[in-house]
Amino acid sequence: MKKVLSIILILTLLISGCVNKSSNKDASEEYRSVYSGEITTLNYLVTSSTNEFAVAANLIDTLVDYDKYGVIKPSLSTEWEVSEDKLTYTFKIREGVKWVKEDGSEYGEVTAKDFVDSLSYILDSKNESLTANIAYGVIKNAEKYYNGEVEDFEDVGVKAKDKYILEYTLEEPVPYFLSMLTYVCFFPVNGEFLEEVGEKFGTDNKNILYNGAYILEKFESQSKRILKKNEKYWDIDKVHIEKLVASYNKEAESLSPELFLRGEIDDASIPSTVLNEWMKDDKKEGLLRPNRTNNYSYFYALNFDPKFAEEYEPDNWKEAVNNINFRKSLFHSLDRKAAMLTTEPFEPEKRIHNTITPKDFVNIKGKDYTSFGSLEKIVDIDTFDKSKAIEFKEKAMEELDGKVKFPVKILMPYNTGVPEWANRAQVIQQQMGNLLGKDFIEIIIEAKPPTGFLKDVRRAGQFALLEVNWGPDYADPETFTDPFTREGTYNKPHLAINYIEENGRSKYENMLNLAKEEIVNIERRMLLFAEAEAFLINEAFIIPYGLGGGGYVASNLNPFEKLYSPYGLSSERFKGQKIMEEPMNTEEFEERLKIWEENREEALKYSK
Repeated sequence: MKKVLSIILILTLLISGCVNKSSNKDASEEYRSVYSGEITTLNYLVTSSTNEFAVAANLIDTLVDYDKYGVIKPSLSTEWEVSEDKLTYTFKIREGVKWVKEDGSEYGEVTAKDFVDSLSYILDSKNESLTANIAYGVIKNAEKYYNGEVEDFEDVGVKAKDKYILEYTLEEPVPYFLSMLTYVCFFPVNGEFLEEVGEKFGTDNKNILYNGAYILEKFESQSKRILKKNEKYWDIDKVHIEKLVASYNKEAESLSPELFLRGEIDDASIPSTVLNEWMKDDKKEGLLRPNRTNNYSYFYALNFDPKFAEEYEPDNWKEAVNNINFRKSLFHSLDRKAAMLTTEPFEPEKRIHNTITPKDFVNIKGKDYTSFGSLEKIVDIDTFDKSKAIEFKEKAMEELDGKVKFPVKILMPYNTGVPEWANRAQVIQQQMGNLLGKDFIEIIIEAKPPTGFLKDVRRAGQFALLEVNWGPDYADPETFTDPFTREGTYNKPHLAINYIEENGRSKYENMLNLAKEEIVNIERRMLLFAEAEAFLINEAFIIPYGLGGGGYVASNLNPFEKLYSPYGLSSERFKGQKIMEEPMNTEEFEERLKIWEENREEALKYSK
């Protein structure tokens, strides 16, 4: 049967290859793009920035990877075994893989010790890794070591049994552990080099090593990044694009459509501001195709730990946001369809969603996670309700009379690198302001530069209300809880007043911990996480908004050749991709999407 499925899959792939009218360019050509948000570090062991992930994923390989259908495949490990108690994972490291410097010269060989040295660095709290919690949430004794309760790293559950045998021991069985291994906290690092360069690690392209498909040949901040093919790469036959050339332009998102038309770049997202014009032009429309939605979840966060300037009255906001009726007035006053039209003018509903965890992310015995518990009552209901918004406004004004100065100032920054975000901020400012009235709120929008936006705005608490997003790191709903923990850098819901329970933890934290502790009964685990997520939404700590991706692009890349995964960093890799002679149009995209979905279904069956 497996042979029959293999033959069917191969024939289907051959047929699907005939659908695309565009032939591939010669492999020696470049892929050119523009960007407006500069990366601030190349130290992949500490960052949690999506922009920095995207670069690191092309420079560093991982133990496993995903193919274009989302099936886990060997990468730096050639095989692995799992113990009967599901606590120990043993990986055979691929022999002969090289670490190289920025000039392409060999530095050493990738070994099991590189994964041990990586975790040792990440779990050293002095290094302030922003992804340490992902690793110490599963590896034996890792959290205790991070917190100083265990002093000897030898007691942590990662061992190089010999040069090519790596062993992870988990605190408890984690059925999704393999899906975690393409995330940065499980990237390897050469310990000798790390010690050699010290604090300079990741400060420029000369102070990191490479074992992935590309080397960062040139790195000039706010000018240009050039990634060139790694000629020593172990899987070089699957690297088809010779160079990835990214040029800085602070107006990148606005200018990219015109740059694409002039043949100066190979990929452009088409903003809604010009999409209608492209749709009406036969030539331009033939260059367009839809973008698939992804599992990045977008929502509006209400900040319980405001750090912004006194002119925006942070103490007044803090008093107001701790009133549930005030929060619910905001929750029900946001017209998400009006907001989404700034990005998705033709089919806004396809991207709007009502939960934090997207539909179809996790499925247990045929039941979607969002159908568990109280989430089932939330998932298909529109939160926008004018009458409820006014009802909660009136309750809030009565309860906060004498405690809060009205109108409450609501600082809502946006990233100037995303033109549609500026438009959306204005729409929300007017729409919510008009509905709730100038006697109640004053939304103040503030433009912020794209470089350092996360560090200077979200992580610094420089907002009252902010559009944020989160992408999954592994295949379990726990991954979507990370922004809301004490260690999270979003809106600090544990600081909300009137939610602290007898053990000194907030109600949400206790619900979350109860869900995390359930590792045997997976259906009960899903239910407990669903109840915790529903609590966040029902108490209006956040306002769910939409899914990432979507919109329209003009691109010389075939979206069905890229590695695919709903989590981790595989989808950021250019490995396997080729540059086409002509962009794929909408009709062709829809035909190939149907074939891809059929192939993926078969591939997933075959992989089980």
